[in-house]
Amino acid sequence: MTNNQILKNTNAKILDEFNASIMFDKNLYAQDIKGSIAHSKMLALQGIITAEEQSQIEVGLNTIKQMIDEGNFVFDISSEDIHMAIESKLIELIGDVGKKVHTARSRNDQVATDFRLYVQEHTILLRDKLKVLVSVLVDIASKHSDTLMPGMTHLQHAQPINFGYHMLSYCAMFKRDFDRFEDAFKRNNYCPLGSAALAGTPHNIDRYTTSDLLGFYAPTLNAQDSVSDRDFALDLLYNISIAMMHISRLSEELILWSSYEFKFVSMSDEYATTSSIMPQKKNPDVPELLRGKTGRVYGNLIGLLTVMKGLPLAYNKDTQEDKEGVFDSVKTLDISLEILTDVMRTLVIHPENMLKACKVGHLSATDLADYMVTNLNLPFREAYYITKQAVAKANELGKDISELSIEELRSSCDELKNIDEEVLTYLDLRNSMNSRKSYGGTSTQSTLEIIEVFREWCFSF
Repeated sequence: MTNNQILKNTNAKILDEFNASIMFDKNLYAQDIKGSIAHSKMLALQGIITAEEQSQIEVGLNTIKQMIDEGNFVFDISSEDIHMAIESKLIELIGDVGKKVHTARSRNDQVATDFRLYVQEHTILLRDKLKVLVSVLVDIASKHSDTLMPGMTHLQHAQPINFGYHMLSYCAMFKRDFDRFEDAFKRNNYCPLGSAALAGTPHNIDRYTTSDLLGFYAPTLNAQDSVSDRDFALDLLYNISIAMMHISRLSEELILWSSYEFKFVSMSDEYATTSSIMPQKKNPDVPELLRGKTGRVYGNLIGLLTVMKGLPLAYNKDTQEDKEGVFDSVKTLDISLEILTDVMRTLVIHPENMLKACKVGHLSATDLADYMVTNLNLPFREAYYITKQAVAKANELGKDISELSIEELRSSCDELKNIDEEVLTYLDLRNSMNSRKSYGGTSTQSTLEIIEVFREWCFSF
């Protein structure tokens, strides 16, 4: 064999690998078989193939599915993609009748349908796992609606809140994620099958029947758009990215809270590891991984957006690059939700350390200003500056403002020298937290009200 022949054979092999998608789109085998069975049923109902032919096709396809399920199917790169792999095996099993399954369709609408089925199925799966996570967070909130902790802005102590209220913040985030997945499912639940290559088909097909058989609301409206559209995949990638961002934010707080500087929580040994050389250390490896994997799914979203941004109508081979990122992001969020749910379920809370932290940073200072506005009829800005002097006095004494006696408070400035002793109840940390009774506020009363809202939502589906 000459060098040119060797090079030609090598290049052909490389090109086959470059062109083929079988090694990743084999993940769509169940959807491909489901779509082909539905298509064959429609063809039979329309008289395009016979009932006997349809029966042979369906039996053959179910046999292939069983082979793949049991690991007895060989995926060969020569098949190029999952559609040809299954069709070739079908023809091998049932003969020429198998060649009729592709009547009135193209690989363009076939892959668009398979991929959309996959996205829709996993949209529901991920949506439901979000609700499980919310239910765990609600359970934690219900046990800690009176557990004081410092609420922060700019990572600085701001005002006293309760830990249950803090958990409800994440419930609100993950509920929005649930709603996004729900909305995306409704928006994308339309069937591309029957669009053929790009312009429809001259065969007397019934796209409504196919849609019904596959669980879609109706057929898509434009064949050319249908075979080239990947908005449904982008919706899923975006929704996953936002959900992972929320997971990352909670993970960041778990990392902070489990440090010696906070010691608000302890994680199960199952989700934290000791250092290889420092036996006293317990590293929050799992939350760190959850935080790190967020960048991975962001990359998958940007990757597909970039693939799609310059494509003319209709189908282009570029869209072969649409699947691996989606498969990866689905797997990442799926396992992240499973793990985070169990991390939170097994989390140990340390209320005593949270309370101790509340006595640093003068969390009830704003309550002194609010007291003067309400009871002394002072403008807030004037009350604000008087409060600063009280804070300075507390710092001078090495105390938190909530720990000042009435004499110490009165001595902080002339404006407070005659202040009523009642003001001390306003500076009490628990009273401060419970004073915020507005809907969605941090008081125990408000927290319990919102817990019931989430409980009702969790059991509403």
